[in-house]
Amino acid sequence: MGCFHSKRVRPPGYEEPVILSAETPFTVSEVDALFELFKKLSSSIVDDGLIHREEFQLALFRNSKKSNLFADRIFDLFDIKCNGVIEFGEFVRSLGVFHPNAALEAKISFAFRLYDLRQTGFIEREELKEMVLALLHESDLVLSEEAVEMIVDKTLSDADLKGDGRIDPEEWKEFVFKNPSLVKNMTLPYLKDITLAFPSFVLTSEVDDGEI
Repeated sequence: MGCFHSKRVRPPGYEEPVILSAETPFTVSEVDALFELFKKLSSSIVDDGLIHREEFQLALFRNSKKSNLFADRIFDLFDIKCNGVIEFGEFVRSLGVFHPNAALEAKISFAFRLYDLRQTGFIEREELKEMVLALLHESDLVLSEEAVEMIVDKTLSDADLKGDGRIDPEEWKEFVFKNPSLVKNMTLPYLKDITLAFPSFVLTSEVDDGEI
């Protein structure tokens, strides 16, 4: 399989488990388990020790070609260095936000950046609409244009406390406090003990050669 799998050679962006454990909710053994998962994901298409966008899509949907607004945005946020790939340190730090013990503030901030599609520091009305449409698509729900506009208008009116037609980070925080279900998907329970969840989690992440 090449030198990447050698214990002596680490992939680009590798950071020691002790360091990552100190800066995330994960224990050292959990970071070790995440490294095994990272190796599997980062070699599913290109075995270079880095997770590429197509590999990320493949892990989420078992299809590297499927376009998805959420997957693209999450990949962009995991790619902290903005260099088009996810390194191991980035992978662990970003997953840490989804840990049950991660601070609510971190989850709220991540969700805001997820919905701030154009990275302007605000969630604009059009971005809100794009996210609503993406959610409906993921749920296989079809609503009329009028119904979608009503959902967007209601959400904006509830969250936009300043009435300037957009949602800033502080307004978003207040909105989430009143509607905690908005960040429910920001917590992945199995991350609380990834060492126990790891065997079955990896099995569901395996890629058949015929799917690539």
